[in-house]
Amino acid sequence: MLLPYLWPKGNPELRLRVFAALFFLLLATAATSVSPLFYGWAVDVLAKSPAGIALGLALAWIGAYTASRILMQLFAQLRDGIFAKVQYHAMREVSVQTFAHVHRLSLRFHLERKTGGLSRIIERGIKGIDTLLSFTLFSIFPTILLLVFYAVILFVKLNLAASAVAVAMVGAYVWFTFAITNWRIQFRRDMNQSDQDANTKAVDSLLNYETVKYFNNEEHETRRFDVSMAKYSRASIQAQISLSVLNTGQAIIMAVGLGAVMVLAAYGVKEGRYTVGALVAANAILVQLYIPLNLLGTVYREITQSLVDMDAMFRLLNQPQEVKDKPGAPPIKVGRGEIRFDNVVFAYEPARTVLKGISFTVPAGGTVAVVGPSGAGKSTISRILYRFYEIRSGSVTIDGQDIRDVTQASLRAAIGIVPQDTVLFNDTVRYNIAYGRIGANEAEIKEAARHAQIDKFIGELPLGYESMVGERGLKLSGGEKQRVAIARTILKNPPILLLDEATSALDTGTEREIQSALNEVSRDRTTLVIAHRLSTVVDADEILVLDHGEIIERGRHNELVAAGGHYASMWNKQKEAAAAREKLKEVENDPDVAPGVARVAVD
Repeated sequence: MLLPYLWPKGNPELRLRVFAALFFLLLATAATSVSPLFYGWAVDVLAKSPAGIALGLALAWIGAYTASRILMQLFAQLRDGIFAKVQYHAMREVSVQTFAHVHRLSLRFHLERKTGGLSRIIERGIKGIDTLLSFTLFSIFPTILLLVFYAVILFVKLNLAASAVAVAMVGAYVWFTFAITNWRIQFRRDMNQSDQDANTKAVDSLLNYETVKYFNNEEHETRRFDVSMAKYSRASIQAQISLSVLNTGQAIIMAVGLGAVMVLAAYGVKEGRYTVGALVAANAILVQLYIPLNLLGTVYREITQSLVDMDAMFRLLNQPQEVKDKPGAPPIKVGRGEIRFDNVVFAYEPARTVLKGISFTVPAGGTVAVVGPSGAGKSTISRILYRFYEIRSGSVTIDGQDIRDVTQASLRAAIGIVPQDTVLFNDTVRYNIAYGRIGANEAEIKEAARHAQIDKFIGELPLGYESMVGERGLKLSGGEKQRVAIARTILKNPPILLLDEATSALDTGTEREIQSALNEVSRDRTTLVIAHRLSTVVDADEILVLDHGEIIERGRHNELVAAGGHYASMWNKQKEAAAAREKLKEVENDPDVAPGVARVAVD
């Protein structure tokens, strides 16, 4: 999975760095291997009687031993430094590709995902790459080389038995480590799952801070978080106990192996076959081999966990795109901007058809409104126009071009939207307006704000355009957020405008102000309005009444009211509700009516 990122095409510098890093890895391993020999030879020279000591030779071996220790570290650091660019290039490439791919995934995927869990998958995957590369290249591989070198040295310096004992010790050590670590993995997975669950709950709760407060559910959210953390704690305790078992077993195997080699060397010294320096060198070899082996459990566990984490991230990276551009699809060319839905059938799930063969046309520069009860399929039309989903049958065209035959990027660039629920980035007012067209200059941003009738409000803020809007824009009111949304759509300057219930969540007074701004932004643009409040669509060129995925009425406002059908019934109900609100306002402002009695009077 990682090889293409570690050996990137068209990047000879990074490939050269891989070769250089491997070269210095070999040099570092060689320097580590020979250092015990220099140590042993120095001991042999010094073990002679004082009169027979060749001090110069002893100092030379000591100098060689010192130099080998220095070179061991020097080559290791050169290896790490040279390979760092390759390592972090791979991490960056994978993370950027994953991030970009997640943005390319369908709306269906994002409606079903959990933000906290998704961010954890990416975070752990990137960390897993770092861990895998560090441990595999700079721990496992050098340890294997050291074992080979040391086995040869023990065979030459002592005998086959000593070499076999060392290899057997390492084999037993590795087997025991892997067996216990495999047992421990289940606890680590439980820890990760509990941690991911706790993080998801925490992020979800904090994102919905206001809802938690509205329903006084702080204790409920805390209990949910505590349940996940309790699971994490239990798994952590089990992991810690199993780690103690692992460390104890490793220490016993290493001690037995070291003792066996030392016994063999001691017999050889007694029989005159080996020097004392050979015994000392054998001890130094095994102690030095123990250092990387001591980390083997951690290395194996981390590598295994890294593979699990990377697998989750690469599965995310391989998540299929539900909506794809056709090979060689051209960008859309919008001239007049006519939108046509022709017998469109759509279903989120096979068993539930949402749109049942609807057909309509939004003429170039004209305005068509779609109204109807909740669940009728109104917002689905906007999602289809943006091509967030593929339709089951029929066609959607803009200026005669089927939106399935053009690139998604060009299609969405041609459409501007003011949604019902405007979610802003936790950044400045300037950034959120400029998001409509990245790179817009200051004058263009302020002009867009003026057309959206929000420039006066921004001027009253202490920091003006540099004021932070808060998480999801929570520092702004609903009307202010809508004006920001209108401003960035004006800045985008698209030929086609989509108003998706842009004023349904606002009070009547704010709705009138926003409607004035919307009328300005929709002038001379092809406009499709998804509406709940019928008062906002009375001037539309055509109104479509949608119910259960079918157009049951269509025409201009006056025609539909006169027809006395479904639209007329909706219009009369909304008129009565508006009249009741006006009456309530009058009663509440009447000084002769006692406070608290007003609403009863209206009822």
